[in-house]
Amino acid sequence: MGNDIAYKIKEHIDADLYSKYAREKLERQGFNFKEIVKKSFEDYDAIIFISSTGIAVRAIAPFIQSKDKDPAVIVIDSTSKYVISLLSGHLGGANELTEKIARVLEAEPIITTATDNLKIKAPDIIAKENNLVIEDLKKAKDIAALLVNGEKVAFLDEDRLVNFPKGYTYDIGDVKGLVIVTNKLHVDKTFLNEDKKLISQGESKYKKSKLTGEKTLVSKHIEKEIKPISKSVQLEIKQEDFQMQGLDNKCILKLIRKNIVLGIGCRKNYDEITMKENVIKVLKEENIDLKSINSIVSVEIKKDENAIRELSKFLGCPFITYSIEEMKKVEHKFKGSEFVRKTIGVGSVCEPSIELKGAKIIKEKQKLNGMTLAIGKL
Repeated sequence: MGNDIAYKIKEHIDADLYSKYAREKLERQGFNFKEIVKKSFEDYDAIIFISSTGIAVRAIAPFIQSKDKDPAVIVIDSTSKYVISLLSGHLGGANELTEKIARVLEAEPIITTATDNLKIKAPDIIAKENNLVIEDLKKAKDIAALLVNGEKVAFLDEDRLVNFPKGYTYDIGDVKGLVIVTNKLHVDKTFLNEDKKLISQGESKYKKSKLTGEKTLVSKHIEKEIKPISKSVQLEIKQEDFQMQGLDNKCILKLIRKNIVLGIGCRKNYDEITMKENVIKVLKEENIDLKSINSIVSVEIKKDENAIRELSKFLGCPFITYSIEEMKKVEHKFKGSEFVRKTIGVGSVCEPSIELKGAKIIKEKQKLNGMTLAIGKL
């Protein structure tokens, strides 16, 4: 009976079947339950058990890490009467997949996540639906608990792109928690009070985000070390650089929008550590969170520049380059250098690259000891 359920699911969902009693020889070859569960945790986005809940719980217990790493885990009883979301309901997508499978099997979906049952959008769901970075998973959990317990939580979106979520309030005055969608490094009372557009907008001012279906990103948390080229050089991002300031006694969660584009030009074989130091310094000065970087852009001849490639790895963003022909179409909009023009064929790199990416320049080109940097916003 379990195999029949599995094959029915396979008709609607791209899945691999592992069964001791599978019809196909390949699917039952070398069947080892413990090894298959271990492999599934490493290689798959979701695991569906057709078994008792107890068997599933005992099987996955040794491999559970955290909600941002674990795959979705779903259990279906042997009569396909119930489809149960067991693990990673939000970030892993188990709740959504449970609903889908339940429709296929005409079964009853069992979802025990409190926010879902109360029809409240948990912060991790907001992040997942809008491709936002969750700054702190513990804070996300605390915010969800406040919502479930009926406490007031404010929601502010700096760019007003996210549909205003059910269960939140616009007023930041008398609340126990705050969720703010921003690309800023520090958010304090001064910023919130001065920026009236964040506080006074009604629901009609919020519009649906254009970013959907992207995998949710979770910050690998606050303290991070850059691998040095030399053992004598070490660059760190300290915890205090990421702290929310001036909002005491409230649970504050940042959902970080990855909408910042860095346009970079540099001398050949530029020093990797120097480039990272320069970029981090400028981003701090501009109050931009490192985790908000969407991409780094430059001219095609820089595609193999090690310092830029390493910077893109460190920031966890793509490095995109444009041809000289593409750059020439937009370079007239920006100040250029005749020396750079004679060297590579265009007079400017940073700003034309940002333009080609479709971003608006928010910080004009700066010269930084042999490199240039401009900042754009999507």
